[in-house]
Amino acid sequence: MDHEERLAVFLDYENLALGAREHLGGMRFDFLPIADALAERGRVVVRRAYADWSYFDEDRRLLTRSHVELIEIPQKMGASRKNAADIKMVVDAVEMAFERDYISTFVICTGDSDFTPLVHKLRELNKRVIGVGVEQSTSKLLPPACDEFLYYDRLEGLEVPAPTTRGQTKRRTLEPVPEPAQAPPEPEPAAESGSGDVDELAVRVAQTVAGLQRSSSGQVNASVLKRTLLRKDPTFNEADYGFRAFGELLRHLADRRVLELTDGPAKGDPEVSLPELGDREEAFALLRDTVADLSDGPVALSGLKNQLRKTQPGFSEKKLGYGGFLQFCKAAATRGFVQLAWDSDADDYMLAVPSA
Repeated sequence: MDHEERLAVFLDYENLALGAREHLGGMRFDFLPIADALAERGRVVVRRAYADWSYFDEDRRLLTRSHVELIEIPQKMGASRKNAADIKMVVDAVEMAFERDYISTFVICTGDSDFTPLVHKLRELNKRVIGVGVEQSTSKLLPPACDEFLYYDRLEGLEVPAPTTRGQTKRRTLEPVPEPAQAPPEPEPAAESGSGDVDELAVRVAQTVAGLQRSSSGQVNASVLKRTLLRKDPTFNEADYGFRAFGELLRHLADRRVLELTDGPAKGDPEVSLPELGDREEAFALLRDTVADLSDGPVALSGLKNQLRKTQPGFSEKKLGYGGFLQFCKAAATRGFVQLAWDSDADDYMLAVPSA
């Protein structure tokens, strides 16, 4: 644990919530995809979100369940309220950089270019800075200033609603949430669906290995993988799935071609990777054949996954390590199995089989 990165997360919540609502089909901002992405990069020791929480009643409950500390910025007028939240967040981040030497990475979650000087100052203090923001509401000045920048809409585990018909989307403004006469009972957190389902576990492990491979230049060992799975879900235990040890689980997934295992630097701690060819090539060929069967011309991405499952009911791009179906299709296009392009008129990606 002494060699792990320690992360402090600061969320400019109003910027993120408005960005998600206006540019991601009106969806509610969800912190969990960010938490999962950061679990692959180190140990999060501080989580703080800044906002006037009278505007985000339900969000406040969800953040609390994710153990995010809520910093209240009282209601004021116009830009002064926004500036108060920004200033408080900047002061807290700089103060923490001086007082807590063990924090090596600061995660600044916002798309606001006003935070660019903060990023410069943190890097000047020898801190690594990761930015997170909604792509269409992120200033072009902010990502180049960071050591790494994650676009929220591209994170694994995030399902962005289908785009609405052009011209129908109205700009939404925040309004304070009225206090209910009697607070409704808070719903219990949903239980883990499919607890004990090895197929679901295979997807989670493959996604985690893929994330670790992207975020680190070195090898992924079994011990690192186990620690990352526990960061994502502290209740994880391979015994719940019928395995006596984590190594037994990995060997089972290797037999199913979900993973590949090779000898690591230490005995009993193998290197874990995703199969380079084999199953992926077969899946790419399935995609190409499906597109060819559906039409002589381009085929829309929407609904294509269901067509694949008519041929192969157990198909899941996540078992192959991809975060979503679009990412899988982009990989197939890169390898020349299909052609992929955005069609503005259809408001969708279109796929076609390359001409011979």
